[in-house]
Formats: sequence, C-alpha cells, structure tokens
Amino acid sequence: MLDRTDRRILSLLQSDGRIAGVELAEKVGLSPTATGERLKRLSREGFITGYRATLDPLKLGLNLLVFVEVYLDKTTPDAFERFAAAVKRAPEVLECHMVAGGFDYLVKTRVADMNAYRRFLGEVLLALPAVRETRTYAVMEEVKADGALPL
Repeated sequence: MLDRTDRRILSLLQSDGRIAGVELAEKVGLSPTATGERLKRLSREGFITGYRATLDPLKLGLNLLVFVEVYLDKTTPDAFERFAAAVKRAPEVLECHMVAGGFDYLVKTRVADMNAYRRFLGEVLLALPAVRETRTYAVMEEVKADGALPL
C-alpha cells in the first residue's frame, strides 16, 4: 500500500528524477535515512522502474511525431506474438500498444521528416510480420506530453 508520503515521493521523482536525497527528504518531511529506505522499498516493490533523461526530440532532429494504426492480416496468438517480438526490435518505435476496437495496434514513432517516415513505413513497419494495413496520423501540435502519472 502506498501512503501519502510515498505518493509525494513518487510525484516529486516524476517531475525531477535527479532531485538530491536531502532535498527530497526536506520536501516530504522525513529524514534522509527514512526517505532513502522508502526509495529502496518503492524500487524493490516495482513502483519505481528506472531513471532516465528526457531528451528534446527537436534538438535531435526528430521533428515529426507520428501515430500509426496497424491492422494485422490475422488475429491469432501466433500473429500477435510474432508482431510484438518484431516491433520490440525496431528502435524507431517509441511505443506500441495492442488496442481493442477497430484496429490491432497503435504505434508511436518519431522521425526527422515525412521522407524519413516514408522510409520507416516501407522498410520497417510494413515489413513486420502479419501487417495487412496501416493508417498514419502525423501530429501537428503536441498539446500535452509530460507523461507524469496522476498520483
């Protein structure tokens, strides 16, 4: 069970994963030792799954964000497994979600421009196992992309 202090720690870490232990302890009203023990427990129990830097895609030349609906030619366990295994090996794919509804997967990718997307579509996405059809949605504006979970 998470108490209020655990949730506060997780919330602060989501906004600043590099916060110093002493500062985190001050903000939650605990000693550094008690805060450190809570961090260890939250990691051990799987609430904290890792730490990483958030990069600016525009500064890296990845200017085009694209979502793609993917339709498989058959919806069998084998087709799902083969597609999932292959998509995990595609570094251009930022996220991939199996969804319920009118299509099978929603893929999120970021590339330099539309020419790069065309190459990705032809050489990577359409070459994945069991892909029958795709529908592409180029993002015109990112309205909210902070990724913090509501705690």
